[in-house]
Amino acid sequence: MIRCLVVDDEPLALHVVEDYISKIPFLQLVKATTSAIEALTLVQDGGIDLVFLDVQMPELTGIQFLRISNGKAKIILTTAYPQYALQGYELDAVDYLLKPIAFDRFFKASQKVHAAMFPPAVKPVEKEEAPAHPQSDISNDFIFVKTEHKIQKVYLNNILFIEGLKDYISIFTPAERIITLQNMKKVEDALPERHFIRVHRSYIVALNKIDSIERSRIFMGDKIIPIGDTYRDEFFKMIEEKNI
Repeated sequence: MIRCLVVDDEPLALHVVEDYISKIPFLQLVKATTSAIEALTLVQDGGIDLVFLDVQMPELTGIQFLRISNGKAKIILTTAYPQYALQGYELDAVDYLLKPIAFDRFFKASQKVHAAMFPPAVKPVEKEEAPAHPQSDISNDFIFVKTEHKIQKVYLNNILFIEGLKDYISIFTPAERIITLQNMKKVEDALPERHFIRVHRSYIVALNKIDSIERSRIFMGDKIIPIGDTYRDEFFKMIEEKNI
């Protein structure tokens, strides 16, 4: 059994998580509290394996709680604000659940903790590996784009970001800037969703080329790319899923 503690300053949010815990056989609720200080004391005293922790609380924020608890229990953050996801993962939160929390997403996060705490005792028999999914590795994938005088091959793994302007787009790679008359939507549809995401009406970025994220800005080398309000939730959801 995984002994759980739920911390949220909203009683309704507490009840939702309590109900979800009661439906999962390997979870055991130890306590639900609206006090982050009380919760921190319980974690430091031992006996808590997993904390479902709200981020924004009056006494102590979830991020402060993470720093102080120093890994004494596994933490799953719960909040309505996706902008804390990256900071949570940097502090080793196991997962990040956005409110309103769906039960299937809650169950998936709980399974992740269970797998980490109770790995299989017997290693399964190794099977011959199936061919990789065509989108799992983009090192050899490419697209063709029309430039002024030619049709140019562009390897996807070389793309840093794409910038859309009024009548054309620019594809930026470490070596060059490629200008093409193709529109943003057409290029976006040609790129694999697991590796590229539109973050602004004028920008598509390669996820594996991101150096850091700060509030509503993406840093890639000396380039700062804004995150548009329309694309914010989807972007941080993908960040959450990839545990960046």
